[in-house]
Amino acid sequence: MSQIITLTTDFGLQDHYVSAMKAVMLGIAPNVRFVDVSHEIPAQDIMAGAWVVKNTAFLYPSGTVHLVVVDPGVGTSRHPIALKVKDQYFVGPDNGIFSLLFKEYNYEAYKLSNKEYWRQGLSNTFHGRDIFAPVSAHLSSGIPLDKIGEPIDDLVTYHWAVPIADKDGLQGWVVHIDRFGNLITNISDNLIEDHLKRKSVKIYVGNTMLNKVVSTFGDVEEGEPAAFIGSSGMLEIGINKGNAARMLSVDKGAQISIVLQK
Repeated sequence: MSQIITLTTDFGLQDHYVSAMKAVMLGIAPNVRFVDVSHEIPAQDIMAGAWVVKNTAFLYPSGTVHLVVVDPGVGTSRHPIALKVKDQYFVGPDNGIFSLLFKEYNYEAYKLSNKEYWRQGLSNTFHGRDIFAPVSAHLSSGIPLDKIGEPIDDLVTYHWAVPIADKDGLQGWVVHIDRFGNLITNISDNLIEDHLKRKSVKIYVGNTMLNKVVSTFGDVEEGEPAAFIGSSGMLEIGINKGNAARMLSVDKGAQISIVLQK
């Protein structure tokens, strides 16, 4: 195991929650290294957390444990789970937070049923500290998955809408907005290349129209919108030195249309 544990939560840093989880893990695995991926996931936004995890997890060394807590259903009947996907481990609630991994990769999943690996004195509202943190530390220390729980097959899965391609062009949706206000869509670079084949297009988002996909923000004037392929390989709409979500009045879920010009 790599002895690395990453943390992704919607807890923020104002309160004690992140520190409490780290304290529990250090009590079990004192040599572990923590990487704080993000604690600014919008509160209870499961799919925002899923997006962040998908775009970071497989960059880490083999055996890294990813602790993910965006858990609006804490204390309900949803299961705590651990997964092995490729050579990475994931620990968190069975609420769809790992959906984007299921779409692309095979996985092993376990329900965290062995309370020997939980913290004593379970809280109904802080499973991050009492279940997910200790299990993550034990996994990082080399405890195998089949010791901490039992196999589970049916997991909660969220499905993002699939882009629509037809003779007129492509239609997709904004699936994530980053802290800079960039509008990240579900339209991939490969789909654009295969379907549009570098033809002339018009791109519509909100009340804004763009004439082409450019390479980067600097290809347009300051304050102007730009359509480009972001680091995730998806079409994004941004503003050169501005916030596209705010300046274009576009929210997550908004439609993006790329229309072929005749």
